Amino acid sequence: MRVAVLYSGGKDSNLAAWRVKSDGHELACLISASPLRADSYMFHVPNVALARYQAASIGVPWVEVKVSGIKELEVSELAEALPAIVQAHRIDAIATGAIASRYQKERVDQACNKVGLLHLHPLWQQDGEALIREMIGLGFEIYFTSVSAEGLGPEWLGRRLDHDALGDLLRLHSKHGINVSGEGGEYETFVCDMPLFRDRIKITSANKLWQRTSGYMEITGTELVRKG
Repeated sequence: MRVAVLYSGGKDSNLAAWRVKSDGHELACLISASPLRADSYMFHVPNVALARYQAASIGVPWVEVKVSGIKELEVSELAEALPAIVQAHRIDAIATGAIASRYQKERVDQACNKVGLLHLHPLWQQDGEALIREMIGLGFEIYFTSVSAEGLGPEWLGRRLDHDALGDLLRLHSKHGINVSGEGGEYETFVCDMPLFRDRIKITSANKLWQRTSGYMEITGTELVRKG
């Protein structure tokens, strides 16, 4: 089956891509919805344009869909773009990295139903801590690019999501109740390396912006480093 991954560049969409490939499906392309507003309700915003380099490293086409970022309208805009993508890349299904967001899952279900696609959600309702441990074990190189929850300060921007960071997230979960996997919007990430990448993405420059209780890291420079 030829599968397109709805891809933000973050940890969950990368693990979804890895599982799709591991299950024997063919990765047809990566689709990134690029919101015009920073407060998109549905889609990942920081550094999504850099998904083009992740797609290049995997060796699959990258498709960018510009959306308004307005709740509900942005979902319709993605759905309207799907028929052309289906035709161009001959896809049978769309995979997402949704873990617990019924809003996201149901909206993608609806969009897929309209064009006769299957919706694969290989991470759905799985334990967030276990998923992160799986990614770390697979050698995922993950960095925090956005934080907006109590206990997550500016020092988290650009921090690698490793076992130490996971331990801190678990402590913050116990203290403040944050979602360890970031499903409540507590944080967003960017993946520089994972098993499907032929090249590692090296961040060469970035700007960190902080306002009151939240902030994000804008990656301004990257280079591809051949692995092995």
